[in-house]
Amino acid sequence: STAKSISNKNMKAVILALALSCAGAFAPVNKAAVRAPVELEAKKSVADLSEADLKGKKVLIRCDLNVPIKEGVIGDDTRIRASVPTVKYLLDKGAKVAMCSHLGRPKDGPEDKFSLGPVATRMGEQLGKAVKMAPDCIGDEVASIVDGMGDGEALLLENTRFYKEETKNDAAFVEKLAAPFDLFVNDAFGTAHRAHASTEGVTKYLSPSVSGYLLAKELEYLAGAVDEPVRPLAAIVGGSKVSSKITVLESLIKKCDKVIVGGGMTFTFLKAQGKAVGTSLVEDDFIQTAKDAMKLAEEKGCELIFPNEILVADAFDANANTQVVSSDAIPDGWMGLDNGPAATKMIQDKLADCKTVIWNGPMGVFEMDAFAKGTFAICDTLKELTEKGAITIIGGGDSVAAVEKAGLADAMSHISTGGGASLELLEGKVLPGVAALDEA
Repeated sequence: STAKSISNKNMKAVILALALSCAGAFAPVNKAAVRAPVELEAKKSVADLSEADLKGKKVLIRCDLNVPIKEGVIGDDTRIRASVPTVKYLLDKGAKVAMCSHLGRPKDGPEDKFSLGPVATRMGEQLGKAVKMAPDCIGDEVASIVDGMGDGEALLLENTRFYKEETKNDAAFVEKLAAPFDLFVNDAFGTAHRAHASTEGVTKYLSPSVSGYLLAKELEYLAGAVDEPVRPLAAIVGGSKVSSKITVLESLIKKCDKVIVGGGMTFTFLKAQGKAVGTSLVEDDFIQTAKDAMKLAEEKGCELIFPNEILVADAFDANANTQVVSSDAIPDGWMGLDNGPAATKMIQDKLADCKTVIWNGPMGVFEMDAFAKGTFAICDTLKELTEKGAITIIGGGDSVAAVEKAGLADAMSHISTGGGASLELLEGKVLPGVAALDEA
C-alpha cells in the first residue's frame, strides 16, 4: 500500500538497529531502550575516491582488527580478512596506508598481550606485501615512519587503546593521531557506535573522511533492502524482552506488511491478550506497551503474528520434561522455551509470499538442543526463500550464531557483522562513527 511505501527513510536506522542488536533470546536487558530511531544519510565511500585523489596521499584507516590472540597466536582472523579489500584498494591506487585499531581492553598503557604485532604479520600474508609495525600510534617516531613511506606501502599503528584518551575522544590525542595524515577512512563497523578518537575524533582534522567497503556494504545493503523494499516485507523479531525490542518493534510495525514475534517476549504479549502463561518469562511492566503495539499494528494494517503452539518445559533445563501445547493452554508450573511444530508451520506459511525478510532474535533457547527446533526451522525456511529470490537479512547477534550453527550462513542474502552497537541503536542513537563521515 502507498502508506507503507512512504517513510522508508527511517528504515535505515531500524534495520541497522536490528543488524546490531545482539541481546540474547532470553537474556535480561536494559530497560531504558525506548526512543525514536534516527535517520542515517548516505555517506561517501572509498569507491568515490580516484587514483588522483589517493596517489601519494597519507591515509589513516580505522579497521576492526580486534581478533582473539593467545600467546602471540591469532585464533580467528575473520576481521583481518574482512579488512583486506579496502586496504588493498587504497594501496593499489598508490596511497600510503596506515591502519589503526584497538585490540582487547588494556587497563594501564601498553601490554605485550594486547600488541597488534601478530596482526601486522597476518595482514601482510593476506595482502601479499610487508606490513611494517609501528612502535606506537602517535608521536614523532610514528610521524617520521609515515613520512618515509613510499606509495603503495602499508603500516600498522600500535593499539589505540594503549591510551585512555582514545575512548575519551580527547581533543589533544585526536590531533596527535591525525597529525601525520591527509585523509581518513573508517572501515570498522563493529566500533562505529562509539565516538572514540580513532572512529569519530579524527574526522574533524582529516578531509575527506569516508567509509571503507566493509562499512559501506553494511550501510548500503541494510538500508537498500528497505529504502525501496521489495514487498511483501516481513520481520521476525525474537528475543527475551519486550523492553529491549519495543523501539525496533514499533518502527517495524509501521513499515512491514507482517511482523512475527517469537522468543521470550511472546509471553508478555500472550498475557496482554489475557492468556495464561504458566511460569514463562513475562515483563508485567510492559503489558500495556504490548497492548499499544498490538493497537499500532491494527492502525497501520500490519499483520502481527504470534506463535499458536508452544513447546513448554517444567524447568529451565536441557533435561526438563517437555510437552507441546496450544498457546492459549499453557499449564500452571510450565514455561514456554520454544515454538511448537504447528507454530513453525504457520510461520512458514506466513513467510511463503514474502520478498524481503529481516530476522533478529531466536524463537527459543536454541543454545539447548531440546529448545532449538523452532529457531533452526527459521534458518531452513529463510534458505528456501533466498533460493526463490527473496532478500534475507540476518541481523546480528544470536540470529547470526544460529545461522552459523546451522551451517547456512552462506545461504542468506546478507549477514550483518555488527556487535555491541545494539542497545545504542535500539535506544535511537546515531552511530557517531558513521554520522561523522562526509555526505555523499
